[in-house]
Amino acid sequence: MVRRIRVLLLTALALVAGAVMTSPPAFAVIGGSKSTYGPWAVRMLVDGKPACTGTAVSRQWILTASHCFYEQARPVADKRISFRVGHLDMRKGKTVRPIPRKRVGSAHADMMLIKVAPMNVRTARLSKVGVHRGQAVRVYGWGATCTTDESACQSPVLKQSDLKVVRPNDPRCAGLTAPGGPDFCMKKVSGIPAGGDSGGPVMTVGPRGAEKLIGVFNGSDREKGAEAGEVSQQLSWIRSVIRR
Repeated sequence: MVRRIRVLLLTALALVAGAVMTSPPAFAVIGGSKSTYGPWAVRMLVDGKPACTGTAVSRQWILTASHCFYEQARPVADKRISFRVGHLDMRKGKTVRPIPRKRVGSAHADMMLIKVAPMNVRTARLSKVGVHRGQAVRVYGWGATCTTDESACQSPVLKQSDLKVVRPNDPRCAGLTAPGGPDFCMKKVSGIPAGGDSGGPVMTVGPRGAEKLIGVFNGSDREKGAEAGEVSQQLSWIRSVIRR
């Protein structure tokens, strides 16, 4: 069985103890393509270094993966975290910082909401319905473009991978998702997300402005399969937090 791989930035930060596992075979392909749209996509940095990806779900709240906020099983201090928003090229984006002690993790999924200074960006629309088998989805992130040293090939520009939802007991989901859990499984179509893409938006495929946030990406085997937390299952929690 393929071991569960939490998609972390493979640097000395190692944001969750034990989450960084052995690399996939050398023939694994990251692939994907350069994004031309994604105003809600957010780049997370720790100590100024690329760490994860997230989504602006309101003017002051970012949704990403909970495991992005831990280093060696200990919480990462708010003062070490920053976000780049407002541009597909993270080098040209604006920096916003967390409001201290305003992060809220889901009790049921690998999701974290963190409050920041007001952002002047278009926010993502949240899906009210769950995913279905065969559905085409798109994952966005500034993560690794290689499978050797992922920390050395982080993309400065937003990239995207096209995937398709499969049933939880699909062989490509072995070690990634469990039937009845909070995550759904996807198979690679064009590219696959990797280190640095954790917490990134999984969107429905549609016209610009019509796509919806359907998942929060949190792991892949760098080869065939990937997983994400399902937004519709956490919708009540998300809405209750961002109203605060």
